[in-house]
Amino acid sequence: MATRPFALDPLFQSTKTVGGVGPRLTKLFEKIAGPMVADLLWHLPAGVIDRRYSPPLRDAQPDRVATLTLRIEEHIPPKRHGLPYRVKATDGTGWIDITFFNVKGDYLEQTMPVGDTRVVSGRLEFYSGYLQMPHPDYIVAETQRDQIPAIEPVYPLTAGLTQKVCLKIMRGAIARAPVLEEWLDPAHQAREGWQTWQQSLLAAHNPADEADLSPLTPARRRLAYDELLANQLTMALVRQNQKQLKGRALPGNNELFEKALAAFPFQLTHAQKQAVEEIRADMREPARMHRLLQGDVGSGKTAVAFLALVHAIGSGAQAAIMAPTEILARQHEHNISALAAKIGLKTVTLTGRDKGKSRKAILEQIANGDANIVIGTHALFQEDVIFNDLALAIIDEQHRFGVHQRLQLSEKGAAADMLVMTATPIPRTLTLTVYGDMDVSRLNEKPPGRQPIDTRLVSDERLGEVADALQRKLETGERIYWVCPLVEESEKLDLAAAEERFLHLQQHYGARVGLLHGRMKPADKDAVMEAFSQGLLDILVSTTVIEVGVDVPQATVMVIEHAERFGLAQLHQLRGRIGRGTGKSTCILLYSAKASEVARTRLATIRDSEDGFYISEQDLKLRGAGEMLGTRQSGLPEFRLAKAEFHGDLIATAYDDARLVIQRDPQMLSQRGMALRTLLYLFARDTAIKYLRSG
Repeated sequence: MATRPFALDPLFQSTKTVGGVGPRLTKLFEKIAGPMVADLLWHLPAGVIDRRYSPPLRDAQPDRVATLTLRIEEHIPPKRHGLPYRVKATDGTGWIDITFFNVKGDYLEQTMPVGDTRVVSGRLEFYSGYLQMPHPDYIVAETQRDQIPAIEPVYPLTAGLTQKVCLKIMRGAIARAPVLEEWLDPAHQAREGWQTWQQSLLAAHNPADEADLSPLTPARRRLAYDELLANQLTMALVRQNQKQLKGRALPGNNELFEKALAAFPFQLTHAQKQAVEEIRADMREPARMHRLLQGDVGSGKTAVAFLALVHAIGSGAQAAIMAPTEILARQHEHNISALAAKIGLKTVTLTGRDKGKSRKAILEQIANGDANIVIGTHALFQEDVIFNDLALAIIDEQHRFGVHQRLQLSEKGAAADMLVMTATPIPRTLTLTVYGDMDVSRLNEKPPGRQPIDTRLVSDERLGEVADALQRKLETGERIYWVCPLVEESEKLDLAAAEERFLHLQQHYGARVGLLHGRMKPADKDAVMEAFSQGLLDILVSTTVIEVGVDVPQATVMVIEHAERFGLAQLHQLRGRIGRGTGKSTCILLYSAKASEVARTRLATIRDSEDGFYISEQDLKLRGAGEMLGTRQSGLPEFRLAKAEFHGDLIATAYDDARLVIQRDPQMLSQRGMALRTLLYLFARDTAIKYLRSG
């Protein structure tokens, strides 16, 4: 069993082992950084205070931090509550008031006795014509002047933690950083001009000026690379382990496959054909397939998925496709079962709504092999779902499921192949951090016949005009989505906004307006969606539950309120719900008249492009990765040091570096391999080490 190197032990102790940290501070440091000393190392400064300005008082300028040597002349306690306690001091060239509020006891008289000299450091102000320094950060005797840092890093804080205390504790934590065996490739390190890990850490925590806070400094790039390399090595080891798992070769059946191709009422695009070939080639291999199918909105992933299902069934086995919501599962059922029926295959669908006898009947067909294709939601994970012979598991909109859930489904079969699909276009660099353990196929073309969508930016001051203009669309039998704004993380407020808009449009257009939101029961959501697709409703007011996969070809108008509150990738997803028929489609992005310049620039990106991959790259530049993907739903690893928007080149290098390491030294037993094991422990990626047989 591999164990953590001794050199790292001081870093994997609780923060309360650092001198000066009691129970109260332990909680505060856990809040801002984490429970371990190592967590403090990754808590980098966000600013600097330069204390080198030491002018004579007669030349001192306000609004600057200064360090002054002063003789204490007089203490003036406040005459009444609410006034400051003033300490008058001089340096011989002028006078200053050092002011304090809420002073208790004789603390100040002890700290600054009249007639003594003190060095004080803090921000200067003018108040009623007098120079003053309120609440200095430091007050020390002349002999202790070196206790005041000339340049002081400023750390992000939380309520109850002061800068001075934080700095003291951070110094204690950084002092524990050991010298470690170098894990970087020497040529790469020399090319980048990087120092050792420990030197880079010290440099990052001791910025000399504002410029040193940039993520592009050598020290911060080095630390970001270490973190990314640990992430990519972990994924390379997971991937290596998956490749070693016994799979099964699925030869497929060409006759059935050709029949399936002929069942489509359209020709596949070049990108679809290529993806299908990559998937079938994987399935023919004895190793397990672990592939991601990344498709832009409306690029035809379902067709590719169907042909993968057919390949598995042609090999004499069963195949399953799992969706994150009931609505999506029903839609797959609608699209796939019609195609399957044409070539004589049986499809069943299992969701949480199936109960009693109907559920029992479905489970029997899955268990005895009558069901060739099984479509479902999380319900497929349940213990009583037993497949006759599952050879392929497809997971749609993978970011809604955890990795362990992915594996849970594939374990329902003997060495089942795994295909994961997502319609969220992510920039290539982020694809590597989220899906680096998988092979990737990309669909970046739209099927022929898909109309471009006319996207317009409209100020919400013209909301009334927009609502009136819908009348003309409804008269020609078109249908309309109206998406209500996201309110910061609050479903209740989202719902209130949607209900208000629903009532307003209902006054205008009567009973043919429907409402769809996340708090409705699944059956009610389905009923509303069904009524909209059948044309019983003309306008569907919704929170973002319609975002993914819902398909109503007659819907040609999409109105999105407060578009500036949505991420670009999300707006692109929503817009992809229209333009699915032959009619011309329009997307209206209503933005607040108060929206910032950056917000308007972002919206212009959506207006001017329909390429999801380009849009996601722009979004990454403008907003950063966590913001862009919404950390709740992205599956994005939490990076402390690396920032995808600044370190994209490092992600790609770390990906290549990790693959090369595993290729040349699969057990990581070389000198560099052993150092890289230390790196994995340093970033708490020990789970990956268990994939190495010896250690």
